[in-house]
Amino acid sequence: MEERRRVGAYGVCRDGERVLLARGSAISDFPGAWQLPGGGVEHAEHPEVAVVREFAEETGLTVEATGLRGVVADVTRYPDLGVALHTDRVIYDVTPRSGTLRDEADDTTDLVRWFTPAEAAEVSLLPFTAELLGLPVVPLPARAGREPFGPPPTDRRQRFAAYGLVSDPAGRILLTMIAEGYPGAGKWHLPGGGTDHGEQPAAGLLRELVEEAGQLGRVVDLIAVDNLHNPGALGPEGRPLDWHGIRVIYRVLVDAPTEARVTELAGGSTSRAAWFTPEQVAGLRLTDVALLATGRRGS
Repeated sequence: MEERRRVGAYGVCRDGERVLLARGSAISDFPGAWQLPGGGVEHAEHPEVAVVREFAEETGLTVEATGLRGVVADVTRYPDLGVALHTDRVIYDVTPRSGTLRDEADDTTDLVRWFTPAEAAEVSLLPFTAELLGLPVVPLPARAGREPFGPPPTDRRQRFAAYGLVSDPAGRILLTMIAEGYPGAGKWHLPGGGTDHGEQPAAGLLRELVEEAGQLGRVVDLIAVDNLHNPGALGPEGRPLDWHGIRVIYRVLVDAPTEARVTELAGGSTSRAAWFTPEQVAGLRLTDVALLATGRRGS
């Protein structure tokens, strides 16, 4: 099957024990199924901006993202189209600030309602919503007869990646150097990279940690979701691309560190890997996401 990808942003909005859910309309991929309000992230859009926009469209509420709840991925298969769609879902806690609750008209949702846990357990839920609410996950068949997917853009890229602020018990920080021919070449970067189709973000990060530095780590916390838009990024393609990167940053601990060494095949985006003390990190040329994770962005 052809592999496609998208990124969505969703919000957990509560009123006491009740949670706000939206129902898929007849033109949605899962008609009649309920999910957290939210939807696709547009090109160059920060997921936090996307969840606010989607809430306004689907519920009439103006919300504020007050926390990062989680990041998950799933794959929906459309056999009649020969497509397997991987969706990365960024989930926020949100708080209403203004607006009046109303249903969306003529789009992919048609009803919004508050649900108690017992009420939510009685309706059809999208798997990611059921899992987040701690309810049984029941796989749902995608709508047959969906409109065909359009051709992927040739001059635009949206990349979903997972990175780690990786440390060891001594407090050292692991960084990787970007290879020549890639944006940011020569700068020290967080270990990590683009996730594979069908891969959970945390699993992708731990895979990259082995490939880029030869380390076995464990994810201990979700730190942030960052956004990068470069309309003229130059990389190995040899031509400028309108580049949108969504970067999930985790805290990772390597309990038994070894000498850092690149294990991926030659020609990859990583040329070196090394452990540094926090004092040494302060003197390095860092990428923007490494500056953010180490608390040095803007300093």
